[in-house]
Amino acid sequence: MTTGSLGLRSSGSYGSLQPIQNGSICLPIQTTPPFSRKPPKMLKEKDKLFHQIFKFAPRKKVGMLLLCLASLAVFVWVLAVGKGQDARESILSNIRTVPGPLSEEKVSVSETSSSRITEIERSVNVTLPPPPPPVYFTGYKLPPGNPCEHFTLPPPPADKKRTGPRPCPVCYLPLEDAVTLMPNAPSFSPVLKDLTYIHDENLTKSEFGGSEFGGYPSLGQRSDSYDIRESMIVHCGFVKGVKPGHGTGFDIDESDLLEMESCQGVVVASAVFGVFDLIRQPKNISEYSKRNVCFHMFVDEETEVFLRNSSLVGSDNKVGLWRIIVVRNLPYSDPRRNGKVPKLLLHRLFPKTRYSLWVDAKLELVVDPIQILERFLWRKNASFAISRHYKRFDVFVEAGANKAAAKYDNASIDFQIDFYKNEGLTPYSVEKLPITSDVPEGCVIVKEHIPIANLFTCLWFNEVDRFTSRDQISFSTVRDKIHSKTNYTINMFLDCERRNFVVQGYHRDLLEHWSPPPPPPTGGVAQVHPPPPIIITNENPNEPSETILLDNNSMNKAPIKRGKDRKSRRHRKNIAAN
Repeated sequence: MTTGSLGLRSSGSYGSLQPIQNGSICLPIQTTPPFSRKPPKMLKEKDKLFHQIFKFAPRKKVGMLLLCLASLAVFVWVLAVGKGQDARESILSNIRTVPGPLSEEKVSVSETSSSRITEIERSVNVTLPPPPPPVYFTGYKLPPGNPCEHFTLPPPPADKKRTGPRPCPVCYLPLEDAVTLMPNAPSFSPVLKDLTYIHDENLTKSEFGGSEFGGYPSLGQRSDSYDIRESMIVHCGFVKGVKPGHGTGFDIDESDLLEMESCQGVVVASAVFGVFDLIRQPKNISEYSKRNVCFHMFVDEETEVFLRNSSLVGSDNKVGLWRIIVVRNLPYSDPRRNGKVPKLLLHRLFPKTRYSLWVDAKLELVVDPIQILERFLWRKNASFAISRHYKRFDVFVEAGANKAAAKYDNASIDFQIDFYKNEGLTPYSVEKLPITSDVPEGCVIVKEHIPIANLFTCLWFNEVDRFTSRDQISFSTVRDKIHSKTNYTINMFLDCERRNFVVQGYHRDLLEHWSPPPPPPTGGVAQVHPPPPIIITNENPNEPSETILLDNNSMNKAPIKRGKDRKSRRHRKNIAAN
């Protein structure tokens, strides 16, 4: 090929540059993708044309101009004969015409650009550094001089007439301070980091106990669930259906489910099934909590009818602060067992919530929930808090008390206790310290929704689902099994502290048996009149008449004539007692 073959490249170039020298001129020509060759006649005429141009150009000193024109002609020619849009785009991006010799500056610039591209490619291929470790909440200390820093319980009042449980003082931080101390990161979850739940539409009954709602976990699956690992999948209710509350049993309307999923901070929850309790309104709730805390009350259809007939439910489906959540297709026939679903599985019903406070419907909340969380979780660096029983701390004693009070059939309680004994359950002793009790007062649960705390309530619910609904009996077994694998601890605070922020009421059936209070006076100061006395007369006609008056607090006899037939004082007391 002669010097006139400007713009052509051999079939094996793959886009490499082919410099063409003509005297002192070095023309860098970047070749194009292969294309079909022209007939030999056309190439011969083209060689003659270029030969005349290069012969004439030095004489007229217009070489530079002719070179530019030649380059432009080649450019247009390539566009005309190129095959397809892809060939044109490749040519446009690769062909570069230079009207003269390439200077050293341009060579250096090209080398610099090439080196920068190489550096960028190398930096992309470098392995990225590992992500920073997760951040966890590790507790805090109260500032010096804070009244709660060295707060101690005063001795109980010396009242010999009152020996039962009573509230005791609790040092709460002001609401503004409690809000400021709210953790920005979750608490540490020992061992367990990822917890998922079993979904199964084809269920097989286990060896004994269980329900369709709970998924009938086998004894082998039960044992495996106590082998705590970094990632676990366990039974935790709602085994069927798309998501909790949707075709699972314990079904909830879609609008209510969306409302529950939008609750991302703190939820206070309670439940009334079978019109068993009255709805009690929380007191002393701050405006901050009214705006930022979710208050949800779960009721069944029977309770909803009772509330609407009583004109208690507003157009916004609320009764005071409580948003009423109607539950359909209840999984159990026992209302108390149905109540264990929201009590222990709030993390499944509120998947985006950070903290929850469960309050039995018989209780009235009288302290702001943010202050309760600060006092019993954040200040203690705990993720689960529950009060211990005020009187009993041994599971065997608790089981006996349940049988004596007919809380459940005795055979089922005995079977559960024997099963736990075979697994190693022993009576409580000082050897379990610092664990102070094996029996909780389970009407209030304060919880942070982290994996290990969620696992605890899942396994606790599975025990309630398999055995009796008396959750105080199964509490210590679940706690101790998890503690042996993870050293996870639970804050069991005093029962008198619980009675400080909730006031216990009575169930509705008891209230209905009592006579209603008298109507309030129309004006002035209310006067409280004692109830009329109960009159007991002696029905024996052979004995002298004697009338005894009884009031609420004491028994007083009416004055009688003292004569020869008068009875002794001891005899009169016996008559009054009878």
